[in-house]
Amino acid sequence: MAKDKKRGFFSWLGFGRQQEDQPQEHSPAQSQEHAPEPAADPASVPEPCAEIAPVETPALDIAPAVTTLAAEQAEQAEQAEQAEQAEQAEQAEQAEQAEQAEQAEQAEQAEQAEQAGESRQSRQSRQSRQAGRAGRAGRAGRAGRAGSRQSRQSRQSRQSRQSRQSRQSRQSRQSRQSRQSRQSRQSRQSRPEQAEQAEQAEQAEQAEQAEQAEQAEQAEQAEQAEQAEQAEQAEQAEQAEQAEQAEQAEQAEQAEQAEQAEQAEQAEQAEQAEQAEQAEQAEQAEQAEQMAQEIIVARAAAMATAALDVSLEPAEETAVATPAAPIVDLAEVARSQETADLQDIDAEEEASPAPVSVREQEKPVKEGFFARLKRSLVKTRQNLGSGFFGLFRGKKIDDDLFDELEEQLIVADVGVETTRKIIDSLTAHASRKELKDAEALYGKLKEEMGEILQKVDAPLDISGHQPFVILMVGVNGVGKTTTIGKLARQFQAQGKSVMLAAGDTFRAAAVEQLQVWGERNHIPVIAQHTGADSASVIFDAIQAAKARKVDVLIADTAGRLQNKSHLMEELKKIVRVMKKLDEQAPHEVMLTIDASTGQNAVSQARLFNEAVGLTGITLTKLDGTAKGGVIFSVADQFGIPIRYIGVGEGIEDLRPFKADDFIEALFARED
Repeated sequence: MAKDKKRGFFSWLGFGRQQEDQPQEHSPAQSQEHAPEPAADPASVPEPCAEIAPVETPALDIAPAVTTLAAEQAEQAEQAEQAEQAEQAEQAEQAEQAEQAEQAEQAEQAEQAEQAGESRQSRQSRQSRQAGRAGRAGRAGRAGRAGSRQSRQSRQSRQSRQSRQSRQSRQSRQSRQSRQSRQSRQSRQSRPEQAEQAEQAEQAEQAEQAEQAEQAEQAEQAEQAEQAEQAEQAEQAEQAEQAEQAEQAEQAEQAEQAEQAEQAEQAEQAEQAEQAEQAEQAEQAEQAEQMAQEIIVARAAAMATAALDVSLEPAEETAVATPAAPIVDLAEVARSQETADLQDIDAEEEASPAPVSVREQEKPVKEGFFARLKRSLVKTRQNLGSGFFGLFRGKKIDDDLFDELEEQLIVADVGVETTRKIIDSLTAHASRKELKDAEALYGKLKEEMGEILQKVDAPLDISGHQPFVILMVGVNGVGKTTTIGKLARQFQAQGKSVMLAAGDTFRAAAVEQLQVWGERNHIPVIAQHTGADSASVIFDAIQAAKARKVDVLIADTAGRLQNKSHLMEELKKIVRVMKKLDEQAPHEVMLTIDASTGQNAVSQARLFNEAVGLTGITLTKLDGTAKGGVIFSVADQFGIPIRYIGVGEGIEDLRPFKADDFIEALFARED
């Protein structure tokens, strides 16, 4: 029985009942967290001992053993607790070191990533600048945006990686803290198993850390691979974009060069077409001028032949009529006529040394010019002037008479507007009973027409400028070149030095004709080759006239129709070139018009006046037309001074215009 009691005591202490209690204790042990084998809690051992102490037991030698066992267990528990604390301290230190190492590694990775991002940004910025220099400004903007986009992606990737690492660090710390807390609880619950559990926990933690490190390394490698792939893709995309931009720039440059080449070709074609048109127009103008000149030469030859019938031999008359050399024959005839005229002038000056007054010139009997003027206006007088006397004779003043007068004025090319003014004035005087009969009406008509011409009676004054530059303009065939020769001869007779400028470069005959006038009167002529720039010729002539201190420079221009705008523009160019040498030049812009053209002369005066601003008019061929009334229309509509009138082919037949002489000769009655 004592043996049973002894066995029961030791069994109660846990030494003899391990085999029996193992099946019963396995089930409670399974409820412990991750405890593989059942173990008695060391903390529960003293309680049975405390309870056993008062039990009456026989005096055995087990007391020292129990005491020794309890001391050993307490010592083991204390050692286990100290080992656990040391291990926990070591684990904490290792965890702290691992965390510091991890933070250092993260910082190093962040710094490397930042340096890599800055390097990529620098390389992208450099490539952007190179692309900007090669291409347009838009490509630099896109490259900069690509670099900024990659920089943002790098920063976002770095921030994401740091955030992920921070989360992993927090999770690791939380896991360690949880494990430490769990281990602490398990240590308190089962101290005997703490060593094994601590070892297992350490192994598990090491395995987990190794696994996490491997996963982190794999994740980092995957991330680096992904970033490298993204960087490579971005670089490839950038290179592709740069190549595309370069190709687009090259295509744009090629397109621009092609467009410029096409524009140059079109401009060249347009210039060639314009030159061809100008050449054609010049040729047509030259042909027309030649035809007109031939007509003028033929008419001049015929009239000169008729005028010299008395003084020339039949052989000379035959030479003039010979068409083989009409210009030479005409020059000889003109020289003969000029010699005769000069002899007549010298004889008149010797006979009357005193200057002839204006009042004496008005007397038809004493003034030869007035007689010639009266004879030259015989055709114009058929419709104007003395022709009105037959219209008024024996008639009373009424509406029918005014209607007949109006019709006759229009037929004489006085013009509708000017005719209406004259008729209205006469009607007003008649209504006030100021006109008693047709004779009074005739006198009033003469007065009205004289007042129209008085407004334009202003002789040309060449004083005040040296050289005095006269620019001659007009259409083809009106007699510009002939008028220039006659004016030059008259200025020479006044003691003035004269120079001529052959600005009609379209026709070779015009230059030759002007040179003939110059040789005949010993006058220098400035000329260039046919087709030269008229403005250039006149520019040289002004410089030469200034250098030689010439008194008068007369510049000829090509005949041009008033409806040819490009020819009128050339005339404006000549005026601009003149003003470069003399701000006030030309001092006289003289329009030569043919009286036989009627109202067309009015149109010419209007357009030339709008183009270059006329300051004087020379009216030619009044002797050969019944349309001399155009002089009243031009004077009334424009008020431009009429400087000269031409009433014949001779040099003396170009005379300064005097309104009184003209009206007296026009209204002179037959004896």
